[in-house]
Amino acid sequence: MTATPPASAPPANHVDAFANGGGAAARPGSAVVFGVVALVLIGLNLRAGITGASALLHDLQEVLGYGVLVAAIIPSIPTLCFAVAGAATSWLTGRMGVEKAILLSLALLAGGLLLRGIPATGMLVAGSVVGMSGLAICNVAMPSFIREHFAARTSLMTAVYTVTMTTGGTLTSVAVVPLAHALGSPSAAVGAVGIAAVAAFLGFLPVALHAHRHTVRSAAGHVSPWPLLRTRKGQLLTAIFTLQALLAYALLSWFPYMLTTMGLSAADSGLMFGLMQLVSVPAGMVLIALGSRPRMLRPAFYLVSITMAAGIASLLALPVAIPAIPAVLLGFGLGIFPLVMVMISRSGTSTAETTALSTLAQSSGYLLATAGPFGMGLLHSATGGWSLPLVLLLALALVQIVVSHLITGPAMAGTPAGRK
Repeated sequence: MTATPPASAPPANHVDAFANGGGAAARPGSAVVFGVVALVLIGLNLRAGITGASALLHDLQEVLGYGVLVAAIIPSIPTLCFAVAGAATSWLTGRMGVEKAILLSLALLAGGLLLRGIPATGMLVAGSVVGMSGLAICNVAMPSFIREHFAARTSLMTAVYTVTMTTGGTLTSVAVVPLAHALGSPSAAVGAVGIAAVAAFLGFLPVALHAHRHTVRSAAGHVSPWPLLRTRKGQLLTAIFTLQALLAYALLSWFPYMLTTMGLSAADSGLMFGLMQLVSVPAGMVLIALGSRPRMLRPAFYLVSITMAAGIASLLALPVAIPAIPAVLLGFGLGIFPLVMVMISRSGTSTAETTALSTLAQSSGYLLATAGPFGMGLLHSATGGWSLPLVLLLALALVQIVVSHLITGPAMAGTPAGRK
């Protein structure tokens, strides 16, 4: 399933790559260190801005006083921004380069998250839109950054990136409720998450400056993402990304609120939310290790998809007094994300093609995935319970099992289209 660039094709836009095996043009060791540190700092921020707000949705609504419609819209902002801003990433990276686009995205992320610290509904919404737009660009560009700078270690660096992303989200979800109590304001707590994004911006700045000084304009060409939707590979990547994103963001947006409305305390709900994400860290590592072995990619996708379905079913069937079981099962189910990102990073035959596939899968996937958090909120408001939303999520989890079977078959070896 791994596609490799033609031997005659140089790394796009740059004289060299961070970890492509040395040579006269190889980057110095300090540049490699800066690249890895920047990757870790970025990863720590890519879920923290979402989970920080999710854990405080109940408190934010009570303090700011917004209504049911706004309450349903706020958890949907990330996926909407991922779809709209993410769709422009292929064009943006073509104009600016991958590194400059990521630096811009981190500036937007930090600014938006800090803006959310102002205790007003308008600032919460506006800050979320700005911050999540930056997060969207970064999400789409990171597989291309990893492919371009760590081509010899794609799986390893994708694992580092996704594990730190989950770790950042876990730590934030656990710490943000006590932080809100200490600061006396949920708005101040969600705004404080932006400090880590500022650190990521500063950490990535040397990488962007190095890329700017060593950029060589090449004739690598642009690959349009949208014609790829006519290919089997593009369709399957979009389908698996859509399903995992819809399930993940429905749970990340509503899981702690769901447990609170079922009768668990806010502190215990936040703890279970943290447990769910904590489990996803080793789960992602195990699944990448398993999927990297010969003939084990399909069993890895089966395992994670079936576990997600079991976790949703346990939320429906088990009493709220034992929330650790669904938290652990769902946490393992969230471990599918690293597998999907590795597939995207490996799917193109060039950096431009990888960016195009990433843009297609993530922008289309997140647009459709918006139905998850938004639909969960509306259905809960309409029915007064969580049974119908969870039944629909369970049905989608079963569909994910089918798509997992298809995407691990020979269809992924299809020839991409859309090169210009």
